[in-house]
Amino acid sequence: MLPLQKKHSSSNSLDKPYNSYSQMKKDITAKKKVLILGINFAPELTGIGKYTGEMVDWLVEKDYDVTMVTSFPYYPNWSVQKPYSGRTYKKEIEREGKLNIYRCPMYVPAVPSGGRRVLQELTFLISSFLVIFYLLFKKGHQQIFIMAPPFHLGFLGLFYRFFKGGKIDYHIHDMQIEAARQLKVIKADIAFKVLLKFEKYILNRVDYVSTISGGMKAKVQKKVKKDIIMFPNWVDTQKLFPLNNRSDLKRSWGYHEDDKIILYSGSIGEKQGLQSLIPIAKSMEKYRFIKFVICGIGPYKEQLMKLASDAELTNISFLPLQPLDQFNNLLNLADVHLVLQKKNAADLMLPSKLTGILSSGGLALVTADPGTSLYKAVVDHKMGVVIPSEDDDALKEAILDCCVSDHTSETLKGRWYAEKYLNKHQILSNVMSYVTEPSLADQNTLKYLDLSNA
Repeated sequence: MLPLQKKHSSSNSLDKPYNSYSQMKKDITAKKKVLILGINFAPELTGIGKYTGEMVDWLVEKDYDVTMVTSFPYYPNWSVQKPYSGRTYKKEIEREGKLNIYRCPMYVPAVPSGGRRVLQELTFLISSFLVIFYLLFKKGHQQIFIMAPPFHLGFLGLFYRFFKGGKIDYHIHDMQIEAARQLKVIKADIAFKVLLKFEKYILNRVDYVSTISGGMKAKVQKKVKKDIIMFPNWVDTQKLFPLNNRSDLKRSWGYHEDDKIILYSGSIGEKQGLQSLIPIAKSMEKYRFIKFVICGIGPYKEQLMKLASDAELTNISFLPLQPLDQFNNLLNLADVHLVLQKKNAADLMLPSKLTGILSSGGLALVTADPGTSLYKAVVDHKMGVVIPSEDDDALKEAILDCCVSDHTSETLKGRWYAEKYLNKHQILSNVMSYVTEPSLADQNTLKYLDLSNA
């Protein structure tokens, strides 16, 4: 274990008496300095990078000084995006000096197998450590956010705090170790147990632990004896909203206005189980008005396109990831939005695409099993259609039903839910209040942050 046991002050610096205005101003200024460490960041358009980028934008708008230690954008296409090369360190200074971005080189596998992803995360751990060491000689940050996965970035946060102080919020987007076990990336029992011990070491020593869903919160709570903060994914309801020109949109995208568009938009990877759509689409070719659209990029897209080609499908199309200025149009184009998860990934991760679907007034067709956060949220609030995971017959029947039945009620409730509970400003304001001034945070206002208990 790393010798990171040095005591640090977690008390509010403004509670102490001040003998001078300059000292008080210095403490207040320190409160506004935030360090964020995460492998994914803007300009990535999906997943953790999207939310970390939006969080940084919000912090800078609220007059925080932010230091972001990250890598080069690579997700979800698993190659470094141009104009970056990703070969050397790069520092970017933005927003009149209020945002400093340190981009660290790392190995990016074209095909992200288990072993290659381990190597990828290891190279980022090493390269980002050098930046963290460099930052020890700069002014400290009062607030530190660790975006996990990778889970072991928590060690870098503890290392930094040992020398510079501050408070750490260890924010869990995915239950990485358990997911790796379920997807058979980790096969040896001893390796699984060792990684869990490393993670427990981190969880017990950070100041705060947060996560994005009720189900994940319950799983994390079993690992550590401290309150877990709900810090869910949010949505900008001003940018993603219902449109009334769906017929015009369909024609502009090359479809007939009476066509029913079944859309999957997001990362195309193993955990989504999209290969089941190929035989389903084949069996539904007789319904000529039903069109499948798969939009996005990812390591399994080429394989999925080959399966569709081999099946000689005429009712399925593949689109690249859409730019932000077209994303609301894409969401409004669809009559049914697929939110698919494998059974063994339940409550180990939460599909971030759901927030955008709800905000745009779309009909979400979700695969989730009773007892999971996703199932509870959608069923309790009647804002979508839920079927069992990995049940291709049920998925086929549900797609057909969604195309011929009226689900206006679900779409209206989804939009209402997004406006009431998924507001970006409210979520980030509450979380920052909690981690910087917990004595001043309204505990009742934090309850709405739980997507499953709202």
